[in-house]
Amino acid sequence: MIATATANGRISITGIGSHTPKRIMTNDEIAKRVDTSDEWILERTGIRERRVAAPEEALSDISLPAAEAALEQAGMKASSLDLIVVATVTPDMFFPSTGAIIADRLGAKDAAAYDLSAGCTGFVYALVQAHGMIAGGLADNALVIGGDVLSKIVDWDDRSTCVLFGDGAGAVVLERVGEGGFLGFELGADGSGGPQLYMPAGGSRAPATVETVAEHQHFAKMNGREVFKFATRVLVDSAQKVLGECGVAVEDVDVYVPHQANVRIIDYARRKLGIPEERTVVNVDRYGNTSSGSIPLALGDADADGRLAPGEMVLLTGMGAGLTWGSALIEWTANGKGGTP
Repeated sequence: MIATATANGRISITGIGSHTPKRIMTNDEIAKRVDTSDEWILERTGIRERRVAAPEEALSDISLPAAEAALEQAGMKASSLDLIVVATVTPDMFFPSTGAIIADRLGAKDAAAYDLSAGCTGFVYALVQAHGMIAGGLADNALVIGGDVLSKIVDWDDRSTCVLFGDGAGAVVLERVGEGGFLGFELGADGSGGPQLYMPAGGSRAPATVETVAEHQHFAKMNGREVFKFATRVLVDSAQKVLGECGVAVEDVDVYVPHQANVRIIDYARRKLGIPEERTVVNVDRYGNTSSGSIPLALGDADADGRLAPGEMVLLTGMGAGLTWGSALIEWTANGKGGTP
């Protein structure tokens, strides 16, 4: 799926917020548990440390501060929200949705709220859904949250996965604006690649049993080699497609915000696209791969660093379990707003 986004008026991000747990887990700490080292992890992934949620912390707990910060920046009260979409693969529980839980905690009494699962691409998928609701006149605004607590589903005895992941959440507010805003989106999925990155048990296919727990089937499993090959291909292809659809040259991209899975994947994608290193946002060294939280956390860092100036062309691109991929192109607006719509 590929489409431009301005046919029904301009819609933009008007507020950004992010939050990570307090606890920092370094590579050296992981090396005390599995056969690895700080040097090995850093060389292959670019990760130095990651944040890990406390035992009592769930997704809603780390998402709520991000949501509140995004609303504050947008100057919006939670009671005015029409829609809340939470992109995640680690909800508080199967049901009710984490979106509904967050709506209650925020006091968003009139908001529709639900969760969306598209792996690490979830945040981009959620942006597209929220944008479509506003463009179609079904909502005036939306809160989009991307977050995961992957430490809860990581096997800390599996070196192939435990070194990669961390916990965190980011949130954005979407509203109509006078100029700028989202220009286009590109989304896709290839379900045949699902077994390359998945959690075998816990759903209706393999409900929890003594056997599934004993066999560690409730932890994330990944074929790292195949996922790496997939990621380097689709990050570039998706970005090129959305740029082509919107008629924007790669030279005009001011800020590139890729999914933060692995610094080698990021470096490959930006070089293949022709985007300079100084225009690329990288925080995987501090947070690891936070799945749905990855892109909004990086976007929050770019905002905090003053990189999201009015008129800047910002490219978001992700890939993840599904296997899924997606990109969004946005012309940034002053303080998130582009004037009176």
